[in-house]
Amino acid sequence: MIVVSGATGRLGGRVARRLGGSTKLLVRDAKRAPQIEGAQVAVAEYADGKAVEEALRGAETVLMVSAAETPDRVAQHRSFVDAAKAAGVRHLVYTSFAGAAPEATFTLARDHWATEEHIRASGIGFTFLRDNLYADFLPMMVGEDGVIRGPAGDGRAAVVTQDDIADAAIAVLREPARHAGKTYDLTGPEALTLAEVAEIIGGGVRYHAESIEDAYASRERYRAPRWQVDAWVSTYTAIAAGELEAVSGDVAALSGHPATSLRELLSAPDAG
Repeated sequence: MIVVSGATGRLGGRVARRLGGSTKLLVRDAKRAPQIEGAQVAVAEYADGKAVEEALRGAETVLMVSAAETPDRVAQHRSFVDAAKAAGVRHLVYTSFAGAAPEATFTLARDHWATEEHIRASGIGFTFLRDNLYADFLPMMVGEDGVIRGPAGDGRAAVVTQDDIADAAIAVLREPARHAGKTYDLTGPEALTLAEVAEIIGGGVRYHAESIEDAYASRERYRAPRWQVDAWVSTYTAIAAGELEAVSGDVAALSGHPATSLRELLSAPDAG
């Protein structure tokens, strides 16, 4: 049995629908679970180890979609991994992030590194899918005034579509033994500056390179907690540092088709 966690989300939902009825969907709210004929539905919060263990019992392979961004996300992930081990899961496919490392510029990439380390230590078989920034979300970075603002300078990011990540994940889930112990960098076919991103989005959108100080100041109006603002700003500084610019062929190698460019994504008939 394959279990897909986060099945109500954009990525988990894509994977669940492609896999079809031979799956169990792990969700927080059963009412929001995708309607997939033959699929089972289990309800559990990542932090609820007992519920997760019960939901995963009997599963051999699990797609572990990273939890929502919260200050205790690593603790939630550790609880999930420990429950998976207790349930007898043989292989975890974890959606990590490009450049995951203890000193990564992007603060949340450090969370992913900590999770990877806990999975390694658990003894469960694993595959890590280190996703670059989601190309699908780039239009959401555009402000009401048509400007993308952030301290990314002239740095580049090899942004990747969620459909491509889903296709890569499915290839691993269907043949986990072939991918045991491997880490894949899932990227688009090219690395783009945010000025190039703005041009591709079109409609007069432009990019303004903020200073780090200005980036923090311009986000004060959201009254978000400091850890969250740090994450927002460090998304851009990671680009500036060159930590998201490497282009990989792993999407094509896993999915069997070329990675989708941002231009192709935005020009698709159902874009948006």
